[in-house]
Amino acid sequence: MRDYDFYVVPTPIGNLADITIRAVDVLKAVDLIACEDVRVTQKLLNHFDIKTKCISYHKFNEKERVSLLINTLNEGKKIALVSDAGTPLICDPGSVIVQELRKRGIKITSLPGANAVTTFLSQIPRCNEQFSFVGFLPKTSPLIEEIINKYKYFDMVFYDSPNRIMKTLEIVQKVRPTCFVAIGRELTKIFEDVVVDTVSNVIQYFKNSNVKGEIVGMIYGETAMSHDINLDDKIKLLLDKNFKAKEISLILSSLYKVNKNDVYKRILNI
Repeated sequence: MRDYDFYVVPTPIGNLADITIRAVDVLKAVDLIACEDVRVTQKLLNHFDIKTKCISYHKFNEKERVSLLINTLNEGKKIALVSDAGTPLICDPGSVIVQELRKRGIKITSLPGANAVTTFLSQIPRCNEQFSFVGFLPKTSPLIEEIINKYKYFDMVFYDSPNRIMKTLEIVQKVRPTCFVAIGRELTKIFEDVVVDTVSNVIQYFKNSNVKGEIVGMIYGETAMSHDINLDDKIKLLLDKNFKAKEISLILSSLYKVNKNDVYKRILNI
């Protein structure tokens, strides 16, 4: 097995049994574990009898820790990076150190493992494989509205907190009152809850509940109807300009957020 200096290691997002055998082996073998909150990570390490030393590495000290971690690696020691839950660098710290290590040619690898986005998406219906992940939504209503409008024609996946999700859903209802949404909370835990419905019904579903747990959600994208944008006319115009079918499908899908393959099939039938 190839040897690395720096390991990015996913940790369970709820159920401790979801950690991989390889992740446990790596956490036992490295010399140092960089983690968001030592107290949180220590619970995981204790559960699997892992004795490796931990050091805090979070968004408030990320730049300060880089020199220390690089010096540790230069001493010939090995480091694992973990977050409190899920995969580091996915809405969690780690990008600063990874960028610096890449510059220095230090050998890095990432282990496969738990992630809230893929866990969520694998249990809700979707029409295609395309989605846009925007991470945590901004705090102000105008910025949230801007993002919702920007990704109107895409399935938009986001993270949110239990304290903010009702406000977020109300903003979604204001901007896109008839849209469908999917909301997941407490994923992999005893009280896991995933609901898919119209935004109005989902608001009613959570209205009298004490929402707990981290939230991952998706706003279903609208389908841009071809007659609304005169798609056939635009295809014919581009054909007259000697654009090829693949070029036309790429141009129109980018401009009007329609499916590229659907445009291509439409071109062949003209």
